[in-house]
Amino acid sequence: MLLDLIYPPVCGICDKINKKNLCKKCELKIKKYEINKIEDCRKDKLKYFDYHIKIFRYENIIRDKIIDYKFNEKAYLYKTFEKMILKTKKTYSFLKKYDIILYVPMFKKHKLIRGYNQSELIARKISDTLGITLEKNNLAKVINTKKQSTLTKSEREKNVKNAFKLKNPEKIKDKKIILFDDIYTTGSTVNECSKVLKKAGAAEIVILTIAVD
Repeated sequence: MLLDLIYPPVCGICDKINKKNLCKKCELKIKKYEINKIEDCRKDKLKYFDYHIKIFRYENIIRDKIIDYKFNEKAYLYKTFEKMILKTKKTYSFLKKYDIILYVPMFKKHKLIRGYNQSELIARKISDTLGITLEKNNLAKVINTKKQSTLTKSEREKNVKNAFKLKNPEKIKDKKIILFDDIYTTGSTVNECSKVLKKAGAAEIVILTIAVD
């Protein structure tokens, strides 16, 4: 990846050179924000996904780093976030059994403005580490929706309704899927994406997020 050539390996928390992209000192520093829970959602009839892996709470340094990553041109942080997500054996082992990974897409115009999809970069790195297929550009956002952060829960659900589609639904049938997004608030976006995936015949879906708000 071009970004690997541009940016030297650093710990994304303290910005000091570190080949593992997350130093031991900072690993301890962020530990107090950890959730590291695999939630079984199969009995919740309002959810189209089967599991939700929650890694951190969206607060303090975790929140600051996600904002930096998304809005302050710090794309290199994708390596540190990948380390933060997969550093526990429980999460790594659970995700390893899945077939493919997808990410919540951005509307094409917004991706061009930002220059990258933050969720795609992390999903690609996770794909490499786990040795599973990244379904790039299959799930697409076809409606330019309002910003979810400005809306209530019910407004968010309406805002993303029919906003996503699959370009190649045949690649989803009977697959166990990881769907990655950076932040989980009400879950409206990932639930709408999961609905599209389940209609295409996905066997199982786990939502993977860095932080829960």
